[in-house]
Amino acid sequence: MIDNLPEHIAIIPDGTRRWARKRGRAETEGAKAGAENMHGIVAYLLDAGIGYLTVWGFSTDNWKRSPDQVHFFFEQAQAWIERDAPWLHSRGVRVRHIGRTDRLPPGLQQVISYWGKLTQQNAGMNLITAFDYSGRVEVIAAIRRMIEAGITPQMVDDNLFGHYLYMDGLPNVDLVIRTGGDLRLSNFMIWQAAYSELFFTETLWPDFDTKELEKALQAYGGRQRRIGGD
Repeated sequence: MIDNLPEHIAIIPDGTRRWARKRGRAETEGAKAGAENMHGIVAYLLDAGIGYLTVWGFSTDNWKRSPDQVHFFFEQAQAWIERDAPWLHSRGVRVRHIGRTDRLPPGLQQVISYWGKLTQQNAGMNLITAFDYSGRVEVIAAIRRMIEAGITPQMVDDNLFGHYLYMDGLPNVDLVIRTGGDLRLSNFMIWQAAYSELFFTETLWPDFDTKELEKALQAYGGRQRRIGGD
């Protein structure tokens, strides 16, 4: 049993394309394997009692990839939600989304909206999917909304600013897990992860199983989070 579990975990599931190339497969096969891997990770964290899980599915920067890759990814994302959302609902999970929705394919927009509304009263884990998400875009959008609301500079503090972010009302991130070997946040949740513990692993996302997840949780449990204290 792992002690001192985080309340909110955020995952950057990187390395699906490299996973496919290493095996001589099409990059789309990596995206498919990555989507299938998500079920086991979510199931483990549900059983562990984690209250909030945010998964970065598609960065705003990912629009730079080829149209075919982007189209296939969104197909897989929609299929994953349609496949797992009934199970998540049965487990009391609330499914939420952060990021822009207006540029997502209509089918994906529909399943995000449908399951978001259907599960909004669920009191179990909050599963937050981030599609077309960028931390900087989130901050800029919050500033624009504050200006539109007539907020004056003297009124602004951390709490007020947080109300204008995508994740208003949700706790800040305790642990960020990034797979695939890169040692950076890459513009992910730059406000909510300001004091997060970070766990980086060389393991590529399709190979990131529950044993690898336990390593991240054990590492978190062994750290002392002083956040400015002694």
